[in-house]
Amino acid sequence: MEMIITVAVILAMIAVGVIVIRRLSTQHDARIAAFHYSDALPGVGRRMRKRRRRADGTADEANRDGNYG
Repeated sequence: MEMIITVAVILAMIAVGVIVIRRLSTQHDARIAAFHYSDALPGVGRRMRKRRRRADGTADEANRDGNYG
């Protein structure tokens, strides 16, 4: 009898886990659909800018070795 209860509890916990994971996946998909113009992995495959803009609108020039100073 104890074995049947143990198996039932384990199956119930698996079912609850599946439901939670599906709900989180649905929320994640909705969030991605709402922001479809954003990058999935920011920075991957992008080129570095030659100039970096400051808050006041002026640009920093790159040093000879490509570092920004």
